[in-house]
Amino acid sequence: MEPLYQEYLTNHGTVVKPYYWLALTLDCSKCPYHIRTGEEARVTHTEFYQLFGFPCGPSPQTKHLTFYELKTSSGSLVQKGQASSCTEYDTHPESMLFEMGSYLESLIHNNDNGGQILLYSNYCPCNEASHCCISKIYNFLMRYPEVSLNIYFSQLYHTETDFPVSAWNREALRSLASLWPQVTLNPISGRIWHYLLYHFVSGVSGAILYQPIWPARALADRHNAYEIKAITGVKPYFTDVLPQTTVNPNTKAQLDLQRCPLSNVFPQESFQVMNNQLPPMMMTPEQKMPVIFMLMPFGEQQPFSIGQNPPKPKNIVRHLNVPQMLLNETKDPRRPPAGRLVETVEIIEQFSDTKEERKKKMKKVNTHF
Repeated sequence: MEPLYQEYLTNHGTVVKPYYWLALTLDCSKCPYHIRTGEEARVTHTEFYQLFGFPCGPSPQTKHLTFYELKTSSGSLVQKGQASSCTEYDTHPESMLFEMGSYLESLIHNNDNGGQILLYSNYCPCNEASHCCISKIYNFLMRYPEVSLNIYFSQLYHTETDFPVSAWNREALRSLASLWPQVTLNPISGRIWHYLLYHFVSGVSGAILYQPIWPARALADRHNAYEIKAITGVKPYFTDVLPQTTVNPNTKAQLDLQRCPLSNVFPQESFQVMNNQLPPMMMTPEQKMPVIFMLMPFGEQQPFSIGQNPPKPKNIVRHLNVPQMLLNETKDPRRPPAGRLVETVEIIEQFSDTKEERKKKMKKVNTHF
């Protein structure tokens, strides 16, 4: 299998072109490196807040961002990373990760075709004609039946009944959920928020790690849990939301919460309370109410696993250094057929104390995958 991607080594991980013909463009700030691994996968707290809506609550977004973890069947981490949407070619992260010949498929292929994939996305996957994310995920799982997939999302995407193609998305989500227990669909909630802050957000202080989940965010998580069960008929495998939130009973949020009692959906919810008051400096005039803290920001989540014999992990990633010449590439809008040989470039860089005195040594090699 000859990949479509190119991967380059950086100081903190790797960056990957999901399609080797991508180039720098003014229309997409993430191009051409839409997949980043290791510590390169971290985003700023501002970007995390804007895209995922934590801690204040969700807001409509045009960009999609997915963090992922690949683990062995026994739970050992093989790789963590992120995939971002491309605004130039209108491509979603799940489409890049799960199509045939993708970077993620090469990792699975070299990991004995098994293991666990965990996705943490600001939107749940869709199946609209221009993306077909869920179809690609479904086909991926058919090719690798020993892989389990756990999807966590902060917002539902185009599932509201008044959206023109919502029926496609809802039906596709039902099909994906029917693969349980190989697949689980879960709202991001509770301690998962703190887990993401610790593992995927840069420059996070202790105060931010332990910041409370605001009522709007807790209500949204609870609503997501109710909606995904209503759509798929399968309750989320993991949720960690408040069974009760103290708010003004006259507010719309509280009325919505009463119409969607989570205790009927998840009768075995459990959580731990650290403090039942929001610090005064975190309160706004409209939010004079207690908010419950969640514990365990550093706790490793042990997802559901269907593997019986954990495969031996392998060192599978080909690391190449980022060539500066890529910034001057021109875009080729034509996608070449799968299986074309890729020329890769290995760059060895030595940096002096100042940028003006950089010395570079290049070594060009041709690699056949």
